[in-house]
Order: sequence, then structure tokens, then C-alpha cells
Amino acid sequence: MENEKIKQLLMEIEESKLDFSVIQTGKESKRVNGFYKPDTHEIYLHNKNFKTDNQLVYTAVHEYTHHLVTEKQQEINPAYVGNAKVHTQEFWAKFGELLGIAEQKGYYSLGWENNPELKELTEDIKVNYLEKNGQLMQEFGKKLAKAWELCKEADIRYEDYIDRVLCLPRSAERDIRKVGAVEVNPAIGFDNMKVVASVKKKDDRANVEQEFLQGGKSPSTVREMMKQKAAQSRGEDPKSKLEKEKNRLEKTIAQLTQRLEVVEESLANL
Repeated sequence: MENEKIKQLLMEIEESKLDFSVIQTGKESKRVNGFYKPDTHEIYLHNKNFKTDNQLVYTAVHEYTHHLVTEKQQEINPAYVGNAKVHTQEFWAKFGELLGIAEQKGYYSLGWENNPELKELTEDIKVNYLEKNGQLMQEFGKKLAKAWELCKEADIRYEDYIDRVLCLPRSAERDIRKVGAVEVNPAIGFDNMKVVASVKKKDDRANVEQEFLQGGKSPSTVREMMKQKAAQSRGEDPKSKLEKEKNRLEKTIAQLTQRLEVVEESLANL
């Protein structure tokens, strides 16, 4: 596949107003399949790594996601220069979205359903491991809730019981107990059940659960969708979001500067 054809394919998945170029290196790399240069907006693909065009398209979409994220940020802040080594939740959500479009247009196919052995194994994993583990953790959460009640009745510190008797990290205990406190379909797996259980309203929980059950969306995509809906409900716009981030960074810099002064003074007195 030629470079211009790859570029055209990417533009048909989602158009970019920020010009970019695609370069196949003609090389093989054991470290990476490709990379994106945010300062020059160049997508590099180590095409000798790929046995099929399908594999090449997957990596091209990955690097193109970096380009689109950079474009979005530069619209907000023209001085923004992205870091293509950073993969945020926003990145993974966008990547999943683009792969879905690529599949719909017939440019890419995961194709796991066409492998009978993998298809059978996938069903086994979903039913006998993801779902059963979800059921087990749901029951575990209810047992912890009962333990909390018994500790309270007996004037026993539940936190100490969790720390030194069950040897369970407190963050894990909170997640497990939340999952046991609400109705969540264990078919989505424990990690996704934690996401659903964190939603306060029952109807909203049902909507998020349905997103997982429908398939075709990564956990990052669902989390980013929840994040964006929450921001919309709070009436946040990109500018206010950046202003809040600016304030947080300024406070962090002030704290670090103060700490640096203390460390320098201590070193000078040694």
C-alpha cells in the first residue's frame, strides 16, 4: 500500500484539517511498529514489521490518533506540542472509535470470529472466567458488607480488620464492596463492574452497563464517554478545563519550589 493511499484511507476514517504525511520506512523494528512526530506531523510506519495490510492499517490508525489528538489540543492552545509517547484515556478512547469506523468502512478487520479455535476459547474466557469472576467478586462484596455490620455491632474497627486480618488493600475493599452493593451484570467482568458501580444513579448505571454489554467499545472509550457526559452536565468548556489545569499546575509548581528551597538549605547546612 502506497503512502498516499494510506493517508487517503486515514482521512476517510476521519478528516483532519491539519496536514500530515505518511512515511513507510522500509525497515523492520523490534521496538516499535511506527511513531508520530507531533512537531512535523509525520506518521512513520516500519512496514517490514507487517505481514498484511490489515496489520499496517491498525498501526497507521494508532499513529493517526496521535495526530488527531494533537490537532484537537492545538485548536485550544496553538502553542501545544504533543508527546506521542503518552497514551492517555482520551487517546485510547479515540483510537477505539477510529478502529470501529475503519471496521465499518471495511478498511480493517480484527477477524477473531473467523478463527474457530480462538472463537471457542473466547467464549470459554467470557463465560467461565470473566463472568464467573464477576459473580464471585459480587458475592465477596456482600460478604464484606456483612463483615462491616458485624464489626460495627461488636465495636471492632473495621479498617483494622481489613488491614491486619484479611490483609486486603483498602482501595480494593472499597471497590469490591461497591460491586456487591448494586445490581451489576457480572458478564461484563469485575473491572468493568467497578466502573458501573461507581455511577450513582440507577438509570445511568444501566446505560453504562449496556455500553459494555453491546461490545465494540473498549473500557477506555466507555470511561471517556462518562467523563465527557459529566463535564457537559457541569457545563464545563475546554477553556475552563484548561484554566483549572493551569491553576493546579501553578499550585504544584509553588509547592515544589518551596520544597526545593528547603532541600537546598538543608544541603547547604550539611
